[in-house]
Amino acid sequence: MNTSNQINVTTIGWWNGSYGLLTAIRDNVDYNISAIISMSDSWWSTWVLREEFNILPPWDVRRAVMALSREHEFVKQLFDYRYDKSCSVWGHSLWNLLITAMTDITWSFDKWLKQISKMFRVKGRVIPVTLELSNLNAELEDGTIIEWETNIDTKLDENSSPIKRAFLTPDVNANPKAVKAIEKSDVIIISFWDLFTSIVPNLLVKWIKEAIAQNKDAKVIYFCNAMSKPWETTKFSAIDFINTIEKYLWEWVVDYFIVNNGFISDKMVDKYKTLEKKKPVKVKDIKEFKWKKYKLVETDLIYENQFVRYHYEKVAKVIDDLIRKEIR
Repeated sequence: MNTSNQINVTTIGWWNGSYGLLTAIRDNVDYNISAIISMSDSWWSTWVLREEFNILPPWDVRRAVMALSREHEFVKQLFDYRYDKSCSVWGHSLWNLLITAMTDITWSFDKWLKQISKMFRVKGRVIPVTLELSNLNAELEDGTIIEWETNIDTKLDENSSPIKRAFLTPDVNANPKAVKAIEKSDVIIISFWDLFTSIVPNLLVKWIKEAIAQNKDAKVIYFCNAMSKPWETTKFSAIDFINTIEKYLWEWVVDYFIVNNGFISDKMVDKYKTLEKKKPVKVKDIKEFKWKKYKLVETDLIYENQFVRYHYEKVAKVIDDLIRKEIR
């Protein structure tokens, strides 16, 4: 339990979900932030680095460092820079080359991350969920096994059987710093983004769900996705998202389930359906939540321009309102 004036806020997630969530809460001076990041990425440049240098996937850590840096805009431009085809290192980002060099110098993912965080004035801590290499896999209802996170993203289609379960090979242990952060948390926030390839992998790491469950004082908040993902959660409504989280976390752990009910125009719904095979995630039947331990909170979390996106200020307000209610 926190005895200082600051509130220990721990986020759990991956990629743009964590980036958005951390950007939303970064400037709140009352928060002591720990960002736990999934280590299951296997996309192209990350795959090359994993195979050639045997290092943990660095890409999602990069997004968290960007989000929490006090030099946010400069660091974003720097880390997003990629070399063009005129270079032998084309396709790689400056970030990937930097961390590869630092890993070679320090022989420690953990040590270089600590130095990077100091260098770019990160507020709080960015913590890999594990320091061991593993692969994310999915078993489909028809028994098919899809290996690697990238393949789950790219090989599922309209003819695929639904995902039955996700699992890691090999099983890996939690980063002790991640466990410690969870144990000291006043608030634990499970972020929005791809359910099976972004969020669930964190909960598959040994001792993560146990640490969350054993912290009886922390309030656990889960933000549901605003839109479904093709073939992964195509037919999911809000209840399917929270049921999946509880499958990997236990039914009695989540305290607040936050679902967007902001207006999405028919034009935008049709655009997502036609171009991306996505649909808005909604609460279809409020009666499904009647006997749940957690509190369902439906609120406007989005804005609409060319796309539907989470509105960071709205997300930050929901979090702060819940913290004020429960902790302050």
